[in-house]
Amino acid sequence: MAEETDWIGGQLTAQAVPPDEHPWIEQFGCTARYRRYRNLVRSHYREHTPLLGRYRDDLRLNPGGGWVSRLCHEPGIGHQVLQRMLAPYLATGQLRVLLKHVPVEADVDGDEARCVTFVSVGAREELTVWAPYVLDATELGDLLRVTDTEYVVGAESKADTGEEHAVDGPAEPQNVQGLTWVFAMAHDEGSNRVIDRPEQYEGWRAFQPKFWPGPLIGFDDLNPQTNRPRHIPLFSDDWFCLFKYRQIVEPSRFEPGTVPHPVTIVNWPMNDYFLGSVIDVDDDWNPAACDHVPYAGGETSAERLLDAKELSWCLLYWLQTEAPRPDGGVGYPGLYLRPDIMGTDDGFAKAAYIRESRRIVARATVREYDVSAAANPGRDRGREYPDSIGIGAYRVDLHPSTSGESYIDFSSLPFQIPLGALVPVRMKNIIPAAKNIGVTHITNGCYRLHPVEWNIGEAAGLLAAFCWRREMAPARVYENSELTKEFQQLLIDQGVEIEWPQLRAL
Repeated sequence: MAEETDWIGGQLTAQAVPPDEHPWIEQFGCTARYRRYRNLVRSHYREHTPLLGRYRDDLRLNPGGGWVSRLCHEPGIGHQVLQRMLAPYLATGQLRVLLKHVPVEADVDGDEARCVTFVSVGAREELTVWAPYVLDATELGDLLRVTDTEYVVGAESKADTGEEHAVDGPAEPQNVQGLTWVFAMAHDEGSNRVIDRPEQYEGWRAFQPKFWPGPLIGFDDLNPQTNRPRHIPLFSDDWFCLFKYRQIVEPSRFEPGTVPHPVTIVNWPMNDYFLGSVIDVDDDWNPAACDHVPYAGGETSAERLLDAKELSWCLLYWLQTEAPRPDGGVGYPGLYLRPDIMGTDDGFAKAAYIRESRRIVARATVREYDVSAAANPGRDRGREYPDSIGIGAYRVDLHPSTSGESYIDFSSLPFQIPLGALVPVRMKNIIPAAKNIGVTHITNGCYRLHPVEWNIGEAAGLLAAFCWRREMAPARVYENSELTKEFQQLLIDQGVEIEWPQLRAL
């Protein structure tokens, strides 16, 4: 297993995004291993932090108290838990983890990838891995490009997919959701922790997208579900404020004096970067040449990723110096970064939060009308797939895109993940293992969330093992109903839920 940063876990850890989950997550609707992850995070807090008794005894402990999730926790703790989960396989030699490695080329023989060559970040040392199956869980679907697997990127046209929210006219490959370089921010009221003025501050301070109610950096934004203006303060007496949105540290939950300041993850509309895609924009694609910028494939993508980080720096400076306060003053100079929480020198995540990837051209593609509540009146779930390999639930939630368009956000039904979405149309041993499955620009908006990506990855790994034992390609399992049922039983035995009970739309 190879990972570009030095933390495994992707959006949970290296990108520092608390898990976005559906309302039933505490009862059902995820794999047994994902539930174990959640339980181990809570156990870590109970065993290794000075929680107050009433929180230690809370079976549904939310360490940070953030309202985006029922489990807002520090990304470093997530990384430790994942290491613990992998420890038995590492100790017995069943697994080797290559940290700070990027794939750069593959040896492809017809419709099969024989090996993949990785380069270590910094040292630039090459390592070639030979394997019967190649699983792509990269953030941008890089292995699809490396192995010449057919893929789609960006927004499909209505003519391509028949989706209501697809673009009119031709497809737009460079039209993807914005990305965000998040940071961990604490508040030490009464102190002065103001950073140096960022170089691009004036430009970002004045930047106003055509669809936004004011400057992007500000407390006035849009309600994603209505696209109407709203105001969200930084702090408030109730739950509805930016700081509490993704709060991962709440001092009142710990013994007095042990945790001095609250901490939140700043992944807000104000630091969404949507001025350009970072996928397939480099003339000379060479991720090994971009040691200092994770997910960059060359000069152009590296520049855009760093611009996203600069936007976040500018947001922090504005919050410290110009943000309006309820008392009529401006600025919260006591806001400061927490490098220790992020495992970085500056308090930013190790890598940018990526919402959209290359996607395989699959034997089955999930489209808007398969999951949309509006397209399925009277139903309590999306399209039912006889080859289901997992489930998920989330609104179709697309952030502002690089085409300059606003949110696309609408009600969806609890959905299934079809096996056919993990099977490429041609390649025999490539298995997508993240948000790079057979979905569209639109349906990616509900398949990209933490528990769904986890389910996809877990099913992909089990599919590879199932096929390896039988010396067959994943397409064979998809094409044979008896093999499909046999594989589904393996999933069920491993704790993967493949169908929903009766529920409701989100």
